[in-house]
Amino acid sequence: MKILLKKATIIDPQSPFHHAQKDLLIDQGSIVSIQDNITDAKAKKISYPNLHVSRGWLDTSVSFGEPGFEERETLDNGLITAGKSGFTNIMLNSVTAPLLDNASTVGQLVNYSANYATQIHPIACFSQGQKGEKLNEFFDLKKHGAVAFGDFQLPIVQPELLKTALLYSQGVSGIIMSYPFTAQMGQPTGIHEGLVSTQLGLRGEPDLFESLQVQRDLAILEYTGGKLHLPSLSAEKSVAMVRAAKKKGLDVSCSVALANLLFTEDQLMDFDHRFKLTPPLRTKEDREALKEGVLDGTIDMITSNHLPLNEEIKALDFQISAPGTTGLEAFFGVLNTLFPTEKTIQLLLKGYERFGLDNPSIEEGNKAQLSLFNPEGDGVFEQHNILSTSKNSAFVGAATRGNVYGVIRGNHHQFNGFE
Repeated sequence: MKILLKKATIIDPQSPFHHAQKDLLIDQGSIVSIQDNITDAKAKKISYPNLHVSRGWLDTSVSFGEPGFEERETLDNGLITAGKSGFTNIMLNSVTAPLLDNASTVGQLVNYSANYATQIHPIACFSQGQKGEKLNEFFDLKKHGAVAFGDFQLPIVQPELLKTALLYSQGVSGIIMSYPFTAQMGQPTGIHEGLVSTQLGLRGEPDLFESLQVQRDLAILEYTGGKLHLPSLSAEKSVAMVRAAKKKGLDVSCSVALANLLFTEDQLMDFDHRFKLTPPLRTKEDREALKEGVLDGTIDMITSNHLPLNEEIKALDFQISAPGTTGLEAFFGVLNTLFPTEKTIQLLLKGYERFGLDNPSIEEGNKAQLSLFNPEGDGVFEQHNILSTSKNSAFVGAATRGNVYGVIRGNHHQFNGFE
């Protein structure tokens, strides 16, 4: 199918058409023509108000449910939601049954998403069965499509195991993900240890639990070499340590969840389980340090930490409610209120180089991998904007700017308002 994008403003510093308003003709999955005005009676014409296009966006921390937890989210609806939210590529966490700890399951997910506008790139389990005892088969998993190795929201308890993994992974050009939490210090609680947890009479989770593990992991990385990624930083101390490590030349990257850039522990004053998250929302000082880390490049990427949870485990008393929020649908609009649009787009592309994924520029002859959006227009994210099967969103009521029109990836597309 031919697709003709009319009067699209191109946002891509690597393209000779950066900031230009052009028509784009896409045929057989490639951009065949970029001109001021194109007519083609056989093409499906796409015309949106204030249409902008950029290279396709990537979210490096997404969870669904299927296989195993289809009541939370199916692969089909999850991929449609991701496409309508502007993402041509997502990195999928192992929150499944079976886990993503074998080549067969990893390969099946990659193949399944090949026929959608959004491609899955699995994050395979770091350890067999996510038990933290034996390393997984990194080489075989990567050969079948895994882009990194990490046990989702589970720390690597044994330092010897991390050391061995960082050494071994260098032979397969793999990236090790180490969730920053010190399990020996306590259990996750979903709320920061501070003034709010004290006022509510709840056991909190201090930033020490995070920063102590970050300190250990960076020390091991300095000894072994290799590539380390620290997902979901939430504390000022952690940002400072990563900043110092990068100045030393260590090959470390990190991310922050959108919720931790927007909210603080104050959101929990009414025991609102929507804001019970992992990692927890922390202080205003932590939030500002995270923003500063994004702006100076210490924090490499922002994620949705999209985690659909059915009401049976989420809509409960705060202390027993499962932590997590959906975030794909709100991602662009909310992020665009925190940073200028071009910075927002830059952040939505940051994970490609780190994880070795294809990210073609917007030029004639290149594969079409495009996100379509309008960067303007203030609004509010509302319940009816949630496209996920599970409706556990902390972003309902959050201010937004702009909206997403859809995506094109090769021969596949997902448009809002058309299909």
